[in-house]
Amino acid sequence: SSQLSSLPLQILLYVNGIYYIFYFLATLAMIIYKSQVFSYPDDLLAPDLAVLFLMAILEVPRLYLGFKGNLTEAEAPLGLSLGLTVGSVVLCVYLLLWQTYVLWADVLLNALLLSAYGLESGLKVTAIAAFVS
Repeated sequence: SSQLSSLPLQILLYVNGIYYIFYFLATLAMIIYKSQVFSYPDDLLAPDLAVLFLMAILEVPRLYLGFKGNLTEAEAPLGLSLGLTVGSVVLCVYLLLWQTYVLWADVLLNALLLSAYGLESGLKVTAIAAFVS
């Protein structure tokens, strides 16, 4: 029997896990910075923080299911991970376009994360296709 799991996907999932820790801490620090330096409306600070923390909560099962699905060559966990990736992309786009203040560093961090999500999604679809066939 041949091995169908994807090494590039596994590496990218690992790198995304490390990058997301950096992304979360940097984005949290920038939100704190923006709340101190700019006149950040109190009623808008909570939604921005809620999106960031919801994204962090979503990231754990997304990565776990991606790792598990790829290593066990099971399309269901990988498909669920792909679905959670869509949710993460929506939250990332919120932080890129609709949060109260968007700095150039926000654009850079979110563009890199969206690129990684796109590449990872393509690899997941390819892996699922290999598992099914």
